[in-house]
Amino acid sequence: MYQETVICKKMKMINYNLTAEHTYFTSDTHFNHGEIISFCKRPFADVEEMNETLIANWNRVIGKRDIVFHLGDFSFGGAAEWKNVLDWLNGKIFLILGNHDMKHLPKEFNYRFVEVVMQKYIKIHKQAIYLNHYPFLCYGGAYKNVWQLFGHVHTSENNTGWDAGCLSVLFPLQYDVGVDNNNFAPVSFEQVRCIIEQQKTMAMNHEENKNKEASLPDTLSNKDTRS
Repeated sequence: MYQETVICKKMKMINYNLTAEHTYFTSDTHFNHGEIISFCKRPFADVEEMNETLIANWNRVIGKRDIVFHLGDFSFGGAAEWKNVLDWLNGKIFLILGNHDMKHLPKEFNYRFVEVVMQKYIKIHKQAIYLNHYPFLCYGGAYKNVWQLFGHVHTSENNTGWDAGCLSVLFPLQYDVGVDNNNFAPVSFEQVRCIIEQQKTMAMNHEENKNKEASLPDTLSNKDTRS
């Protein structure tokens, strides 16, 4: 699925031959985490219902040969809980570590993922994408159509968490792929592309409206002078 390019003796970059049709993103599933239901106001009665729904939604979207980039906070619990979830999930999973994974991921389960890393930079059909558990304040390419996909903040209409206020300063090229923001299911490359295009259009329209409003007093002043 991928080819490897050596940049220098000390650093190595892997260029994955990813296809838009078979690449998906998700984050913050929090399997086996009961408190997340109340914290994020998830519409589940208990952990069992949440796990079953997340797994069913995952497998409805993801096929056996699809690639899934999970951007962190995969599951709580010990080895038995992780095994029970992973045994049911379709696809080849890359795990970008989240803050909770640092504590809960059993080391012996690293092999169940294609790769376990802190962050990643990929390209799909020439679209460059940074993958990290957290939204970046700034990053290279933010003004040159480079995406940054993230999780952690549990974006939703009900979001009242500590990070909720920070979401208003994101670049239009950033998007929260977490399940709380995406109907509790992974999202495809094409879905993300459409969302980001909408965000770019909204940002451009907002900027145009700001410029019009800024020039309005001068226009009114000129009319007063002519009269």
